[in-house]
Amino acid sequence: MADPAPVNSSDPDWAAEVSGRLESVVGAVRNKTTVPVVKAARAVVFGSVAGVLGALAVFLLVVALVRLLDVYLPFQPHSRRVWTVDIAVAAIFLGSGAFLWRKRRATSI
Repeated sequence: MADPAPVNSSDPDWAAEVSGRLESVVGAVRNKTTVPVVKAARAVVFGSVAGVLGALAVFLLVVALVRLLDVYLPFQPHSRRVWTVDIAVAAIFLGSGAFLWRKRRATSI
């Protein structure tokens, strides 16, 4: 049987060199696999949190706008104020929805 190749005795720090190479290979594999997955997961999580907070902010802004207009519009009786505010907010949403619907692009199949 043939003996394995002898360790180079002229290089006393061969263990550090081998472990350094092994560490660089493991680091390269990690950078190609794990790092992009972690970045994608962070983007999904932070995007979801930002979307929920944005939707909540829009909802609270609309509620505040309706309450503000309902309290300070100078109409009498009170029921006329409520319907006026509801119609105004509905017109804003309907108009913005119609505008966005008109700006959409048809996807080709």
